[in-house]
Amino acid sequence: MADPKDTPEEHETSTDNADDANHDPHFEPIVSLPEREVKTLEEDEEELFKMRAKLYRFASENDPPEWKERGTGDVKLLRHKEKGSIRLLMRRDRTLKICANHLIMPLMELKPNAGSDRAWVWNTHADFADEEPKPELLAIRFLNAENAQKFKVKFDECKEEVRKSLEEGINKANNVAEKLEELSIKDKKKKEEEKVEKEKTTEEKTTEEEKKEGEEK
Repeated sequence: MADPKDTPEEHETSTDNADDANHDPHFEPIVSLPEREVKTLEEDEEELFKMRAKLYRFASENDPPEWKERGTGDVKLLRHKEKGSIRLLMRRDRTLKICANHLIMPLMELKPNAGSDRAWVWNTHADFADEEPKPELLAIRFLNAENAQKFKVKFDECKEEVRKSLEEGINKANNVAEKLEELSIKDKKKKEEEKVEKEKTTEEKTTEEEKKEGEEK
């Protein structure tokens, strides 16, 4: 056991020992593995919101039904750069396994969780957390009421954006349908005119031939 009365000089390390301690030999690995880029499937999306929270799902299949914790991590709202669609994505801490993954739809509504000002409950008809879509009743809880309110504000903004985008899409589809109908009417009218013209030409030709035959007789 070292004597606590030892002087600092007695514990000084020599220069040689220091060099040995700092020496970091480099060894080449026996098997060289190429680096691989791991895609998160978020590369084509823009992050609109991100906040830490805890997620729950209502396990209606249990007897009796109960709320079950699904994971703690960052909940995100992501907008696709090309499609314009917005989805809610949440991954568990450390494992990064997805615990919530669904599109934001205009009819979704965040409802207060009974007895809490920092939690929300909502329904989704198609959550892809388990890869295959299935309806879920989800609840999310934040650190405090302020964070919960920030989430709701952004969630509602995303709903409105999606609603407008869908309306624009419907209007464009209607305009395309109207133009196609106009083209169809014009095409039909043109064919009728061509038919009448053809019948007229045939009739004139027949009359001319009959007249010619009469003159020959």
